[in-house]
Amino acid sequence: MNSLPISASAIVIILFLIFVLSSAIRILREYERGVVFRLGRLISVRGPGLILLIPVIDKMVKVSLRTVVMDVPPQDIITEDNVSIKVNAVVYFRVLQPQKAIVEVENYLVATSQFSQTTLRSVLGQSELDDLLSQREKINQKLQQIIDTHTEPWGIKVSNVEVKQIDLPQEMQRAMAKQAEAERERRSKVIAAEGEFQASQRLADAAHILSEQPSALTLRYLQTLREIATENNSTTIFPVPIDLLKPFLNVEKRNG
Repeated sequence: MNSLPISASAIVIILFLIFVLSSAIRILREYERGVVFRLGRLISVRGPGLILLIPVIDKMVKVSLRTVVMDVPPQDIITEDNVSIKVNAVVYFRVLQPQKAIVEVENYLVATSQFSQTTLRSVLGQSELDDLLSQREKINQKLQQIIDTHTEPWGIKVSNVEVKQIDLPQEMQRAMAKQAEAERERRSKVIAAEGEFQASQRLADAAHILSEQPSALTLRYLQTLREIATENNSTTIFPVPIDLLKPFLNVEKRNG
C-alpha cells in the first residue's frame, strides 16, 4: 500500500535532480563563449568546455566567435549624378568582446545589419556612377571603415565589406553599351591613323635616301625587274630609264 507513494516521490526527486543538473551544467564548443549573469548582474565570460552554473540564480547567454557572413538586402540608391540604381552587399564581421555584444546592444546581428544598410545608402548616394563602377575597391574600404568604427563599441570587428552587384536601369545599360562601342570605334580609328602615319613616315625616309643615292634607285629598279620576271611568265614591256644606258653609251664612245 505504501509502495506507490514512495515510488511517486522518488520519481519527483529524480526529475528535480535532472532539472538541477541540466540547469547547472553547460558545454561550450571551442568557438563559443558564455556570458553569465547572476541575479541580473554580469559576472564573467566563460568557455569553452564544461561550465557550472547555479540553478535559477545564474543565466548564461551563448555567443559565437566565428566570422559571420551577412547579406545586405538590395538598396534603392540615387547617386550623386542622379542615377537610380539598386545595390546589395555582403559584410564579414565577428564578435571580439562577447560581454559588450550582449550588454551594449539588444541584438547585435540586427543592429549590424541595419547600420550596414543605412551606411550603404549614405556612402553610395554621395558617389557618382562612374566611381561606383571603376573604384569599387576604394568604396569597399570606406564602407568597412565606417561600419567598423560604429560597431566597435558593441565588441564587433568588421573585417571586410564587398559591394556584390549594381543593377542599372535598362536605358542606362543601353547608353553605356553605345558609349563603349563608340570608344572601341574611336580606338580602332586612332590605331589605323597611327599605322598610316608610321607607314608614310617610313616611305618619306625611303624617298629621302633614294634621292640622295641614285645608285640605290638603280638597284631598286633592277630588283623590281627581277621580281616581275620570276612572278609573271608572260611577255612584259617595261620602260628602261636612259640613265641606266648611259654607262654603256659612254663605253661605246670611248671605244670609237
